[in-house]
Formats: sequence, C-alpha cells, structure tokens
Amino acid sequence: MPQRPDGTDGAQPLPTFRTGRVRRALDSMVGSLVRRGLFPRSYMLTTIGRRSGRPITHPVTPVEHDGRRWLVSPYGQVSWVHNARAAGRVSLQRGGRTEECTVRELGPREAAPVLKQYLAITGPPRRYFRADRKAPVAEFAAEAHEHPVFEIVPVG
Repeated sequence: MPQRPDGTDGAQPLPTFRTGRVRRALDSMVGSLVRRGLFPRSYMLTTIGRRSGRPITHPVTPVEHDGRRWLVSPYGQVSWVHNARAAGRVSLQRGGRTEECTVRELGPREAAPVLKQYLAITGPPRRYFRADRKAPVAEFAAEAHEHPVFEIVPVG
C-alpha cells in the first residue's frame, strides 16, 4: 500500500487481544470438548512456560498445507507463541492421544499461504486479520509479522 503524508499506510489498526478470565474460561470449556475429540480439527497445545516452567495449555486449530502441518497465532504475540519460541517444542493432544513436536517459526513469505489457508478452514474472516480470505497471498505476507506461524514436526 502507498504511504500517506502522515507516514502510515492508512490501514485501520487491528484490535488487540487481551487474555483474561473470560478467555481462560472459554479455553477451558473448549479444551474439555477438544480432549474428547468433539472438535475434529482442533487440538490442545501445551507449551512449557518460559518463566514459570509449568505446562500451559490452549486450544488451537492446526493447518495442513502442502502435506505439512502448521500452527497459526491469529491473535498475534500471545503467551503460547513466546513459549514455543523459547522451548522449540510443544505437545498436541486430542481424543486421548498426545504428540510431541518440535516447532520452526516461518518468515513472512513462507507464512503467507499458510495464513490464507488458515482463514479458509476457520470460516468467515477473522477480525484480527486485515486480509480477507479471498485476498491474494501478497496481502497475507504484508501482515504475517502480526500472526506468527510455526511448522509442526513430530518427534520420532
């Protein structure tokens, strides 16, 4: 996008995502359903807290693209992103199965098609994305720095 005289590109700022009691309560409710296998695309992601050293669990929807699996953070730089970066490992649980994985964070160009695929499988466009799910991949690359993407590689 061309820049305006004030030095911005004119895009509206994205809403910020705040973690709080309501979000933790929703994660807990969704988590109990995911653990039972009732959300077919969702998993429980466990990371080790980079400061506390304790396991922290959140529901996630991995993306399959080009025969590989990816984790997308639609809400930006949230706690699981920082923990995954620090540890380089996560575990995914669903329906009584746990899978240990390493993670590799992608750059914007590599992340763009995964972000587009994420919006395609999660339904209507999320308000945390500027790009619409029908937008060209270049629009996703422009905002990839706001939505970290990690490749999931099973251990063993």
